[in-house]
Amino acid sequence: MPLLQTTNIRRSYGNLPVLKGINLSIESGEVVSIVGASGAGKTTLLQILGTLDRPDSGDLQINGQNVFALNDRQLAKFRNEQIGFVFQFNNLLPEFTALENVCLPGFISGKEEQEVRERAEALLVTLGLQERLNHLPSQMSGGEQQRTAVARALINKPAIVFADEPSGNLDSRNAEELHQLFFRLRQELGQTFIIVTHNEMLAALADRTVTIRDGLLFN
Repeated sequence: MPLLQTTNIRRSYGNLPVLKGINLSIESGEVVSIVGASGAGKTTLLQILGTLDRPDSGDLQINGQNVFALNDRQLAKFRNEQIGFVFQFNNLLPEFTALENVCLPGFISGKEEQEVRERAEALLVTLGLQERLNHLPSQMSGGEQQRTAVARALINKPAIVFADEPSGNLDSRNAEELHQLFFRLRQELGQTFIIVTHNEMLAALADRTVTIRDGLLFN
C-alpha cells in the first residue's frame, strides 16, 4: 500500500475550481516534487495533502488512515504525529532558541520532556547546528534557520514531510545545501518528502516530478 494516496481530490473557491480531480500515489522513502505555474494550485494541493485544509470531495489516505474521516481534534493529533512541515519562511518563534523551537511539536504531542530534548539536540547536531542550540533565530543565518525548521519538522518522526518552496528565501549556496540535506535525510532516515518548488534544480533532483496544470496532475 502506498504511504500516501489521493482519489479524485477536488477543491473550489466560490465558483473557481482550483483542483479538478487529483490522483496521486507516493511510496515510502520517495522524494517527489510538485511544480507548476503560479496560481496553478500547488499550495492548495499541499495544504490538503498536509491536512491543513479539507477538500470539497475526494479521499486522502496516509499510512492507511482515511484522514478526512477524522474530526478536527483527531486530525490535529494525526497531523502533529505523522506530518512535518517546512515552509519558505521558516516560521520559527523569535523568542525561543533553536532547541526550544525544535522541541515544541514534541511537547505538544505529550512526549516526555527529556526524550524530546534529547531527540531535538541529536537532530540539530545531525544538521550541523551543534553550535547554535541556544541561539535565537535572529542570531542565525537564513540557512541555519531553515535547517532548524527541518529539525522541527522531523522531531516527531513523521511519516511524511511537506516542504513549500523551502529554498525560496535562501541564497544559491544555502539553497543547494538544503536540497542535498533532504536527500541525505532520505538516505539516513528513510524520510519521505513532498516538495512544492519553483526551483528547477531541486525539482530535477527528485525521484519524480509531477506538474499541476489546469487543476490536474501530470507526470
